[in-house]
Amino acid sequence: MVLGWRRRRSARHAGNKHPGNADVDLVIPNHFLCPISLDLMKDPVTLSSGITYDRESIETWLEAGNFMCPATNQILRNFDQIPNHTLRKMIQEWCVENQNYGVERIPTPRTPVTPVEVSEICFGVKASAQLLEQLRCLELVQKIERWGDESERNRRCIVANGAAAALAAAFDAFANDSVERNYRVLEEILSALNWMFPIDAEAQNFLGSLASLRCMVWFLRCSDIILPKQNSIIALKELVSCDQQLVEKLSEIEGINEILVELVRKQISQAITKASIVVIFHMVSSSNEKIKLAFVKMGFVSSLLEIIFESEKSICERALGVFEGLCSCKEGREEAQSNALTVPVLVKKILRVSELATVFSISAILNLCKYGRRDEGRVLVEALQVGAFQKLLLVIQVGCGDETKEKATELLKLLNPYRAGLECIESVDFKNLKRSF
Repeated sequence: MVLGWRRRRSARHAGNKHPGNADVDLVIPNHFLCPISLDLMKDPVTLSSGITYDRESIETWLEAGNFMCPATNQILRNFDQIPNHTLRKMIQEWCVENQNYGVERIPTPRTPVTPVEVSEICFGVKASAQLLEQLRCLELVQKIERWGDESERNRRCIVANGAAAALAAAFDAFANDSVERNYRVLEEILSALNWMFPIDAEAQNFLGSLASLRCMVWFLRCSDIILPKQNSIIALKELVSCDQQLVEKLSEIEGINEILVELVRKQISQAITKASIVVIFHMVSSSNEKIKLAFVKMGFVSSLLEIIFESEKSICERALGVFEGLCSCKEGREEAQSNALTVPVLVKKILRVSELATVFSISAILNLCKYGRRDEGRVLVEALQVGAFQKLLLVIQVGCGDETKEKATELLKLLNPYRAGLECIESVDFKNLKRSF
């Protein structure tokens, strides 16, 4: 097979060591090419059918549910992939011989981790955690991380063979013993778990224990390093997103509300800010009015308005969800009504950020107009002055969900009596508007 155009391009990028060779067509031997991708094989493996493929290509084929050899259509007796070291060395030698044409030597691939190896190391993690052998457990967890860093295939194998449950159980054991004494291994376990989410029910039970939750809150409060904070808040986000019952357990931990608000206000990193807002969203979405009141008393309503006004899309969307949740309680509505930014910012975000952001904005405005008792009618007048009526009509016209349509219609009815001489249209909001719902 001749891949002349590809090699000429590679030669130009190879530093022009041999400019005279730039127009030479380089022929790759057919047996060096994967029968599936038709690319040079990086990690050739042979199946039970006797045909050799590149490991990545054949794994993708098998994971798609295929049971036959793609080249021969022969049903495979097993799915074993035997590394073809002889062919791989031949390919590497060919690459070295042709490096003047811009061909790079293919590195020797690492042997993928096997399910048996994963099971053995998980057993070791559990055993060392039961005995509180911190150094041994730390060593095993770091090995799991190294495996995961090598390839996406390793990560899938690690997750599929129960690593998340083993690590979560170890985390719970060390957290129950002493966070201060075991903080190093606890940090490492959280780091390893970070790329295993979503985790199974068994792992959730261990990681959602009171001792584990207290440990993660301790990292949020005490750690001066960003990574443990980030891993902890991401773990909390994943847990409360999967199990609303954990919200009540988390809210009982002393100082959690203050910590979350501080993380949002400081904006240490985008990942921490997003995860913190999601955790707060699930907390204010609960039926516990005390949780909402606690955030309102900390002045979080004003902080949210600033974030909604100036943040990028994903953070703005999440912040609007929290704001809408706080406006569902009396104290939150009163705090929002007393802030001059509230109505202009909420109306501005309708049809500006995303469908979900529009839903949150409309719901929050309706809560302020329908249930607010301070300065009755003032919010409605202010909403009209910044163009709310036209935006709500447009939301209904371009399409929205039934619940959003119902809320928008109800809000239009509330606004209608105040319309005379008060409407304002911002043309920039409707310019080049595309149907996005």
